Amino acid sequence: MNMQTITSTTCEQDLVGAGLPTVGVGGVVLGGDYQGLAIARSLGRRGVPVCVIDDEHSITRYSRYTTHAVRVPSLRDEAKTIDVILETGRQLNLHGWVLYPTRDETVAAISLYRDLLRESFRVPTPGWNTIRWAWDKRNTYLLAEEAGIPIPKTWFPKNRDELAAVDGSLPLVIKPAIKQHFVYATKAKAWRADSRKELIARFDQASRIVPGEVMVQDLIPGDSPQLAAYCAFFKQGAPVASMVARYGRQHPPQFGRSCTFVETVDLPALEELAQRFLRRINYYGLVEMEFKHDPRDGKYKLLDVNARTWGYHGLGLAAGADFPYLLFADQLGARLQPSRARSGVTWVRLLTDLPGGLLSLVRGQLRFSSYFKSILRSHAESVLSLDDPLPGLAEILLVFYLIYRRGF
Repeated sequence: MNMQTITSTTCEQDLVGAGLPTVGVGGVVLGGDYQGLAIARSLGRRGVPVCVIDDEHSITRYSRYTTHAVRVPSLRDEAKTIDVILETGRQLNLHGWVLYPTRDETVAAISLYRDLLRESFRVPTPGWNTIRWAWDKRNTYLLAEEAGIPIPKTWFPKNRDELAAVDGSLPLVIKPAIKQHFVYATKAKAWRADSRKELIARFDQASRIVPGEVMVQDLIPGDSPQLAAYCAFFKQGAPVASMVARYGRQHPPQFGRSCTFVETVDLPALEELAQRFLRRINYYGLVEMEFKHDPRDGKYKLLDVNARTWGYHGLGLAAGADFPYLLFADQLGARLQPSRARSGVTWVRLLTDLPGGLLSLVRGQLRFSSYFKSILRSHAESVLSLDDPLPGLAEILLVFYLIYRRGF
């Protein structure tokens, strides 16, 4: 595995060289798991100070690139999250620092209180008129259909009578329109129903957790390699930096909450669909849009929009598109040249990929040689780094806590 320190520059010029005010300006990362760690490393390797705020035992607090680490009781309540951000900013004198949310509920909180936060911070997260199209899948799919972007056939039954009218072919998928409460309660992204009896039982169970927010969706056949995502720093209707990634493996395998192995690819048709959606909502900032290829009609269909960094965004740096730093540079007024991730670059998260990979080997779903070749040729690992080893050691020690807290 390639674990050398990556120092490639994706901007036309560094901020210091541009004469911009960088002294004392840093990034505030909300969430310190491996996704937050990649933000801290992206900024820290450029000499940008980083403050990490987390409500979990954070591996990013052990990074050499973390300047401040703040543990708080919770980041799930919108008003309390805003209070925490503002109070931390006052105590640590973080005026003008750039906010980086790593979870959907934090995106929503920042978006709703954006005007208040902008009095103290730089806030790349767009206002609610934009974010609402990503936050609630009912809005996402409505806009996608209006824009001519394919989606899976989806129903929004409010009760059993409306569920009985769903005319889709089994198996079907039960999933939430808004992820937050469902995922924390179940540690699952969606449920599969193979029979009408199971569909009713799963619908009733989901309705108790997220009443009024349950969707039933056509299950597109195929596994992880059918999934691909458009990733970008998007501004004024065009990407400043972009990357398309195909999922190789995910955890759990059926409805993955996180990717465990991905590779950059070229898919121009996918880019066109994603950019069409982002232009419609006047999007600014970092974004990942997840699609699945439907072999029945050959179309890529939109599944999800994440208006923030995503789990494998560290792949961008290895492939030539350093997303967090580019956002930081833009927030400070740097002039940036468009960058595009080159294809054929891979990323792996060993903590979740190895158990899933070994299980697939035992079941005969993977060949031993092909699996371990994919590991050995990886260009980036989610946590392990020779120049910043402590987070990797901390994650090993925290593995049972992570299983308890997140289910992985």
